[in-house]
Amino acid sequence: MGDKAVVNPRHNKAEVFARLRDAHAREVTEDYVEMIGDLIAEEGEARSVALAERFGVTPATVNNTIKRLERDGFVTSRPYRAIFLTEKGEALAKKCRERHQIVYNFLVSIGVDPEIAEFDAEGIEHHVSEETLAVFERVAKSSV
Repeated sequence: MGDKAVVNPRHNKAEVFARLRDAHAREVTEDYVEMIGDLIAEEGEARSVALAERFGVTPATVNNTIKRLERDGFVTSRPYRAIFLTEKGEALAKKCRERHQIVYNFLVSIGVDPEIAEFDAEGIEHHVSEETLAVFERVAKSSV
C-alpha cells in the first residue's frame, strides 16, 4: 500500500555515475572552502602554505585550486597574501559543516565509533543526497 517500489539499480547506472562524477568534482571545492573557513577561524587567516600542509598536497596544487575557486566566486586572494572566502564561499563552507555534522551525528547514533565516524563523515558528506541527509538527521535526533 504505502510501500515504495524498489528500482532495479541497473536501470539508472548512467545517471548514478553522472551524479557520482558531479559529487567528486564538487568535493575538492567543498573541502577547500571548508578548510579556508576553518583556518580563518583558528589562525585568523588562510594561506596557501597552510592549505598545502593540511591537505598534504604541493603548493602548486593549492595555487591552481585557489585560482579555480576565485574564478568560480568562492574566494578572493592576492599573491603572497591571505585567502578570503566570499559570501558565496562562506555560505558553501557553512553548508558543508552542517552536512558533515549531520552525517557524523547519524553515524554515532547507529553505534559507529566517534573517531571512525569523523573520518567516514568527511567522505559521505559530499555524496549523500538531500533526501538521505534529511533521514540521517531525523534518525540521529530520534536516538538522542
